Amino acid sequence: MTASLAGDFDAAPTANPIDHVEQVATHREWAFDRRSDQEVAIEVPGQWCDLGLFFAYSEDLSALHFSAAFDLRVPKGRRQAVYELLAHLNEKLWMGHFAIWIEEGIPMFRHTVNLIPGAVVGAQPDGIGQGLPLEDLVDVAISECERFYPAFQFVIWGGKTAEDAIAAAMLDTVGEA
Repeated sequence: MTASLAGDFDAAPTANPIDHVEQVATHREWAFDRRSDQEVAIEVPGQWCDLGLFFAYSEDLSALHFSAAFDLRVPKGRRQAVYELLAHLNEKLWMGHFAIWIEEGIPMFRHTVNLIPGAVVGAQPDGIGQGLPLEDLVDVAISECERFYPAFQFVIWGGKTAEDAIAAAMLDTVGEA
């Protein structure tokens, strides 16, 4: 997991969390597209595939929604097996959940954070969901995607069951080749 940026840069606090997301993307040298005041899309290179992060802020709900989509499509013939995999994976998560974008067949990690109304979001843990810095939430999402990407591959292309795919993906390699 990437280290938190708290203290690594001097970001001015902002009332709009999308501004802070943009600062994080700039600091980490990630390509991004600020689509509006309420949305930003970011491309993140991953260990297994690139991830498409998408952030949307609802001022009315005082919530920040984000998703991390795999650069991977689930063929229609394998979707039922992947739905079973999602159920098993989601049982293992403390935060967020995996889902499939139905129209495109793209697996993704999703999470919505309730913001403290009127809070200022900055590099310090003072404005995002119970004091968690935004960077930590992003790092958790990326980490979970990296951890379980092989399980998706095993189910989609290897024909494994959800249980076998998770067991194979969770094996820790010991030693050196």
